[in-house]
Amino acid sequence: MVAAARPTVSVFSHDDAEKVLSSAPLPAVFTAPIRPDVVTFVHTNMNKNKRQAYAVKYEAGMDTAAESWGTGRAVSRIPRVPGGGTHRAGQAAFGNMCRGGRMFSPTKVWRKWHRKINKNQRRYAVCSALAASAVPALVMARGHRISKVPELPLVLGGGIEQLAKTKAAVECLAKFGVDEDLEKVKDSKKVRAGKGKMRNRRYVMRKGPLVVYADKAPMEKAMRNLPGLDMVHVDRLNLLQLAPGGHVGRFIIWTQDAFEKLDSIFGTEETKSLVKKGFVLPRSSMTNADLSRLINSDEIQKVVRPAKTERKKTLRKKNPLKNLGVMVKLNPYAAAHRRAEMRAEKARAEGKAKKVAAKREKSTKEAKRAFYNKMLS
Repeated sequence: MVAAARPTVSVFSHDDAEKVLSSAPLPAVFTAPIRPDVVTFVHTNMNKNKRQAYAVKYEAGMDTAAESWGTGRAVSRIPRVPGGGTHRAGQAAFGNMCRGGRMFSPTKVWRKWHRKINKNQRRYAVCSALAASAVPALVMARGHRISKVPELPLVLGGGIEQLAKTKAAVECLAKFGVDEDLEKVKDSKKVRAGKGKMRNRRYVMRKGPLVVYADKAPMEKAMRNLPGLDMVHVDRLNLLQLAPGGHVGRFIIWTQDAFEKLDSIFGTEETKSLVKKGFVLPRSSMTNADLSRLINSDEIQKVVRPAKTERKKTLRKKNPLKNLGVMVKLNPYAAAHRRAEMRAEKARAEGKAKKVAAKREKSTKEAKRAFYNKMLS
């Protein structure tokens, strides 16, 4: 996928969508390769790390002194409850197919609940998610309503961190077209399907924009109660928030300070990160991935060899025992030998025909009658 390619980003005043305070250079992290496969893998494993262990009681379904009746009583050999005088006596027990029995392969709390993920993979996934947030097509494909947003990435300055009231925060976001996405979130609130509605997670709703800030400020309390809107410190960017569900392209609103801090956190193509030890910003293996255009370019075509069009004919091996022509090449006498055989065969056939004809002449009716008369005389 293609990352953002603009050299600078506009910094808007938080109280006027038409007023551009300045322009900031695009941080290098937004040019990182967008790898949905890495993001999905890391998100799947990270999401498992907040699970709590669950299991059935270790003795559930096994709290009876059942024993099998053995063979010879015309019943199955499953263990049966002892005693008499009640319906329970004689009932099958213990098995997963029995009423009141244990489950098959009872769950245990020592299951492998959590997953370790390579640190470099986690960092790569965060870079990919940030790069995808600057591509409007990916943000819209994720379901965000950004048709009225002036620019992506959206950077707000001019003291937005000092907003202390939720009403002021809503008015500020509405000036930049963010209210459309917030309304989508509000309208999406529905009762959860399944038993989760009984377990203190009754409602579900879509995800809205993510606000990234750099310093602790009143804005945290002003925006924290807006439905669907999440807030995160730029030093604690989390893939679970940058790509919810493992899908890249979250709509992110940056404060100016947080946006300018990205190069020091993730580094650039020339400098390493000041925070992440040993981390080098991932770069695409190819700056231009259009292979057909590369191959057909004049620079490559003038140095490659011309295409080979002639077809090399391969001779098929023939069996000399079945093919006379091949045998003659191997043994020149084979032709004379074959002709001699054919002449001898023809001579044998003619001699045999003469003998048969002679015998048939002797066994004519006249010869038979003469022989008969000779025997009578």
